[in-house]
Amino acid sequence: MEHLEHVEFPQPRAADPKTLDFKSLSFKYTQTRSFVMYTSKNGVWDQGKLVSNPYIPMHIAACALHYGQAVFEGLKAFRAEDNSIRVFRPQENARRMIDSCKRLCMDFPSEELFMTAVERVVRDNEDYVPPYVSGGSLYLRPICFGHGAQIGVAPTTEYTFLILVTPVGAYYKGGLQGVRAQVITDFDRAAPRGTGAVKCAGNYAASLLPHVMSGKAGFPIELYLDAKTNSKVEEFSTSNFFGIKVVEKDGKKVIQYHTPCSPSILPSITNKTLREICEHYLNWEVCLEDVFINEIDQFSEIGATGTAVVVTPVKEVHYGQKLFKFAETVGEHTQKLYDTVQGIQYGRIADKFNWNWILPQKK
Repeated sequence: MEHLEHVEFPQPRAADPKTLDFKSLSFKYTQTRSFVMYTSKNGVWDQGKLVSNPYIPMHIAACALHYGQAVFEGLKAFRAEDNSIRVFRPQENARRMIDSCKRLCMDFPSEELFMTAVERVVRDNEDYVPPYVSGGSLYLRPICFGHGAQIGVAPTTEYTFLILVTPVGAYYKGGLQGVRAQVITDFDRAAPRGTGAVKCAGNYAASLLPHVMSGKAGFPIELYLDAKTNSKVEEFSTSNFFGIKVVEKDGKKVIQYHTPCSPSILPSITNKTLREICEHYLNWEVCLEDVFINEIDQFSEIGATGTAVVVTPVKEVHYGQKLFKFAETVGEHTQKLYDTVQGIQYGRIADKFNWNWILPQKK
């Protein structure tokens, strides 16, 4: 019988940041100089290293492959007009990753280790952060997974934590455009006491089939209802849901930002940011409450919110035989939210709460 020798993966060449057309980048992977990687055994993390080859060895019995011990995050670094590099709310991602790891019985990087990793990988790839005028950003994808061999159903004792980076362009070329959404009635995103609030890989794997089916039917995004009653809005496949309502109170116009509150919804950092912007920048009301699918026509604007897009305005929601229609183009209030958060990220608007972590200058 023939025995195959171990074959090393060829190392792809990193893109040259000096020749990259940053204005033409879309939201896809581009090879950069390095990623940063740490490993843990029995709860002890090593000192980590910067790695240039994007292929990593994986044991065939790795727990992540067999039992899904894998979580991830997403955040961005921006270049401001003064050329400083600012990472938006990375501590929030660190805390959410810790929560996700705990739910899956994984070793987790501390907040301090997470921030050290962010600094190391951004520093080594800072020439890949798109220029201010491009409207792009450097996308950071932290991942933690069980790489130890594990055949029995149990947590492993060995883990990898890494952060890869890639430059991405503005998600919207030519401004925010409304999209059509379909309510999913044949699949549930998460069980009431499941992993809906956890950013684990398995949640996204489970959403792929309905996503493909919705795409073929002409719907770029799909909206999930709660699994218990199938009457309340939970979230879109990759983003939280929000709705804007304008009401009269004591003879004054009040703008309200509504978003569902449920233990099976992923706690979006962008959604949290929008809520805080409403309260502290725009003087709007924030309503965290149940949103019933049959009542979404009460909103003047609705949308999806997440790191990649900030906000996606939704112009139609198809729910069985019902059709809920909203503005064809982005509404003024959704546009205001987008402009405000982007202004804070790029340094055009005062960062009242120090959300941006600024890369220290080289000594």
